[in-house]
Amino acid sequence: MPQITPFLWFNGHAEEAATFYTSVFPNSAIGPISRPDPAGPALVVPFSLDGKAFLALNGGPQYTFTEATSFVISCNTQQEIDHYWNALTEGGTPSRCGWLKDRYGLSWQVVPAQMGALMSDPDPAKAQRVMAAMMQMDKLDIAALEAAKAGTTEAV
Repeated sequence: MPQITPFLWFNGHAEEAATFYTSVFPNSAIGPISRPDPAGPALVVPFSLDGKAFLALNGGPQYTFTEATSFVISCNTQQEIDHYWNALTEGGTPSRCGWLKDRYGLSWQVVPAQMGALMSDPDPAKAQRVMAAMMQMDKLDIAALEAAKAGTTEAV
């Protein structure tokens, strides 16, 4: 199968965004930058986040990001959730249920790796308690979601 690479359109901030994202994610790097004028701004900035390829383009103001496209960060621990949430909301906008927009307007979902299992428990009452708890959260709290599933706490 051919490689599929997200291509992100920025309005003059492609290199800055790539530098920011590579500072947030481990195992990340910026590749050779395309500059039509060697002394001018970047046109295309290839970068990788935790080994996954991305391209950033300085394309101008014609198009902006919407929530219709987002990136999901599946986290194994609350520490990971806290790290990504705090880094990506700095200068951005938090939203409900683990969603946020970063300082460049790109949407992210910072979620526990076990979120699918929590939300699809065969016991509908458990799944409903998890959903009710999640709907009250901005940054997701693994312990609170697991407690809601167990029925040991009310929705946060």
